[in-house]
Amino acid sequence: MTGTETSVRALETWLPGGDEGVARSDASLARSDWQVRASLSTFLLVKTDARRARAAMPDLLFFPPSLLERFAGAGVDVDALLRRAGLPRSRFEPPKPQGTTAEYFALWRAVGESGYAPDLGLRAGASALPHHQSVATLAALHSPTLGEGLRKLARYKRLVCPEEITIDVRRGEARLRFEWLLADDDPPPMLIDCIFASIVNLAQRGTGQALRPLRIELTRARAHEAVLRKHFGCDLRFDAPFDLLVFEEDALALPHATHNAQLLAVIVPGLESALDETNKQRTLADDVRSELGKTICGERPAVEKVAKSLGLSPRTLQRRLGELGTTYQKLLDDVRHRSARRLLANTDLGAAEVAFLLGFEELNSFTRAFASWEGTTPVRWRANAHERNVP
Repeated sequence: MTGTETSVRALETWLPGGDEGVARSDASLARSDWQVRASLSTFLLVKTDARRARAAMPDLLFFPPSLLERFAGAGVDVDALLRRAGLPRSRFEPPKPQGTTAEYFALWRAVGESGYAPDLGLRAGASALPHHQSVATLAALHSPTLGEGLRKLARYKRLVCPEEITIDVRRGEARLRFEWLLADDDPPPMLIDCIFASIVNLAQRGTGQALRPLRIELTRARAHEAVLRKHFGCDLRFDAPFDLLVFEEDALALPHATHNAQLLAVIVPGLESALDETNKQRTLADDVRSELGKTICGERPAVEKVAKSLGLSPRTLQRRLGELGTTYQKLLDDVRHRSARRLLANTDLGAAEVAFLLGFEELNSFTRAFASWEGTTPVRWRANAHERNVP
């Protein structure tokens, strides 16, 4: 029996059993933790299915079971929304409400295109209760401090969806960046709003304080600024290279009123076991892409710098990438290509600014590289993308 399965067995003693739905107690947890018992139902959705943990990262994520209910409560015609997104309602029904990245993006894109209030994503994220969310969020909420909670969220997020969270702490700031690893398109703005609102909600529930971000940076062009500023109560920056949620570094030390060491002792071993199995399938090329995505901003990431961050020499890095049938330059081109499409489609940055952010020494070099990728210039590609209204 794997560590994941052992933890699931332990958790099942806390969940409704049989047709009677009688919750059984476990001596290791306090019976008064009703929120915990409700939240643990999410763990069974993850379970991590053991099969899923053994496969190379599948394009599969668990849809929040209550999301359609929250939409309906906000006045959304859910049936019309699903038709517009091309999704069956069964995607959101037990026992496994799940789908692909593209399907989840299609749902949120349909929300944005349906003319609902621009704060709908914010309200959906802020209204999520602990038992509405993933086991990664559950582990975060019951961690001893906000910083430890965010680190757990970042560590375990990929067990429930193909999304990577990185936390960069420097110069008095804690910067959270979110990357959808298997997405062909950029996440819809309302989904980003929902994610950021849910993280702030998590921080406020955990600390018991009206915590606000220091700053939010968005890749989108300026839009609905008053709505966003009213909700988050912090500085906003548009046309940013990446979507970032920034807290003050000191906030990471804030204690969690929701800390539950006994619960963590039950679920963390299973999460670690599942993570170990998942990481066995991750390749060096995946690691290089991830490092490039973190560092590419105004400079060309040198192979020496990336190799050092991965604990390798440049020669060893190049050799091992060659064994995988790729090169450092191919991976750099791939990351630059995807980033260029995103910046051109979703921001008002000029081609020269995009070239700088991607580490090109001059605009002509970027223009030639982009033409080799797309068969046209950055300016023409942007005009065509805006006409099609797709990235």
